[in-house]
Amino acid sequence: MEGMQAYGAGKAGGAFDPVTFFQQPQTVLRIVSWLFSIVIFGCIANEGYINRQNEMEQYCIFNRNQNACNYGVFMGSMAFLCCIAFLALDVYFPQISSVKDRKKAVLADIGVSAFWSFMWFVGFCFLANQWQVSKEEDNPLREGGDAARAAITFSFFSIFTWAGQSFLAYQKYKLGADSALFSQEYTDPSLDAGGAPYTSFGGDNMESPNGEGGQANSDGAFDGTGGYQRQDY
Repeated sequence: MEGMQAYGAGKAGGAFDPVTFFQQPQTVLRIVSWLFSIVIFGCIANEGYINRQNEMEQYCIFNRNQNACNYGVFMGSMAFLCCIAFLALDVYFPQISSVKDRKKAVLADIGVSAFWSFMWFVGFCFLANQWQVSKEEDNPLREGGDAARAAITFSFFSIFTWAGQSFLAYQKYKLGADSALFSQEYTDPSLDAGGAPYTSFGGDNMESPNGEGGQANSDGAFDGTGGYQRQDY
């Protein structure tokens, strides 16, 4: 019975094992995605803005398009927070006793991870395109080139790390709930009032409303005293 699980986790109440937790593929992908988001955010925020020698105002290194830098910074920061939130959910997930709540958490993981994979695909295409059409005269010293290429590269990698998280969450969803350990409405065993005696409808101890036994009523129904008289012809 110990191997039975519901949505990838055993029965609620077990002790948290950090070694096992950090060895799980989904945890590894979340940490990798978290690191990628830091790299993307840091590259654009620190070296993604440059200016010409005769200008004081700084512009985005991606074709002087502020939207490109804003997109990368926003995506990096939000992905960073999202990874932390789902890591916290993964830690708490085995303690969720309700199968319905576990199902909602897994479905949310599938949807959010797929959404981020798509958004990083859009971000990769956007940044790569703007970097490709950037003019050399806007950055004659080639400042921040390595940071820009790093942001594009890790945006590309993030597509697959988030897609992998969505796939693993879908695998957990397919596992479903083990009916031997869980029910759709989880009830605490300490609150289960299952000690009430069971009485069969056909039992000999059943009593009629007037206090007479069931067997006596059965006999009395055919002893001729119930108003039925035989007719002789």
